[in-house]
Amino acid sequence: MSRTPDDALREDLVERAFDYVCKHGLADLSLRPLADALGSSHSLLLYHFGSKDELIMKILDVGRRRQHAAIRELASTTDLSPATIGRALWRIYGSKRWEPLARLFFEVYALALQDRSRFPGFLTGAVDEWLDILASGRNDPQTRTTATIVLAAFRGFRLDLSAARDRERVDRAAEQFFDLIEAMPAVTHCA
Repeated sequence: MSRTPDDALREDLVERAFDYVCKHGLADLSLRPLADALGSSHSLLLYHFGSKDELIMKILDVGRRRQHAAIRELASTTDLSPATIGRALWRIYGSKRWEPLARLFFEVYALALQDRSRFPGFLTGAVDEWLDILASGRNDPQTRTTATIVLAAFRGFRLDLSAARDRERVDRAAEQFFDLIEAMPAVTHCA
């Protein structure tokens, strides 16, 4: 099915809105300044997205697509441990390039925690999608537990790096953490 001109315009608007929001944040986001920055109008944004929150959900989808494109090959590898995947993801998402998306992610995460109905599915997706990637699709309890530990630490490192901007310290801590996780003995579970 081919895209209509409206679909193409909508996609262009949301891609550019994503870049705007990464730079300016969501806390004070108003559709009129956003529309001006995009060379559009407030009413055109509402026509294409329905509401500010719907636009934000589409902006988050852009971030998710960009993240997934960066890790598609890694996510398809099923023989890697959560620590190995976490270390590879840290090399990608711990980089300065992903700082704006990290800030946006944490901002939306906090807003969604305050009002779960505002960004439906965001919190669940933010956990489940990453656990699936870190666990390479495996569902055994130990792999999922290890993936949960890696996810929690990974987000802590990313938040610390965003707050303190001490890359050397945070990179050392992340590497030491992944070394510790890789050294953990595998725990077997009886059925």
